[in-house]
Amino acid sequence: MFKKLFSFDGRIRRTEYGISLIIYYVIAITFQITVSEEITNQNVASLIFLFFIPFVWIMLAQGAKRCHDRGNSGWYQLIPFYMLWMLFADSEIGRNQYGLNPKGIGNIDDIDEIGEHLSK
Repeated sequence: MFKKLFSFDGRIRRTEYGISLIIYYVIAITFQITVSEEITNQNVASLIFLFFIPFVWIMLAQGAKRCHDRGNSGWYQLIPFYMLWMLFADSEIGRNQYGLNPKGIGNIDDIDEIGEHLSK
């Protein structure tokens, strides 16, 4: 879990995406409260905003990877309320164009593995 936070490549499960959302919103609310209290000092507010940028990047990367798990482009996360669909919808079974299924369901890549799988 959380191996490539800044990368937009690959696929992640609903659990990792959900935990990422919870962490993101806790940080976002904390930053919002801090900025609203420090709004009188513009330098402090700007500095806090600069520290918040990596968290937005991480959340966009996690959203793109979750879209990939559903078999969609990462741009789908820009659709309003698609985040809820990513939280509750199951992933594509097996390999898709973005990689192997992170759950391991249907990940048969080799002809020998297919033969072994069919013989069971």
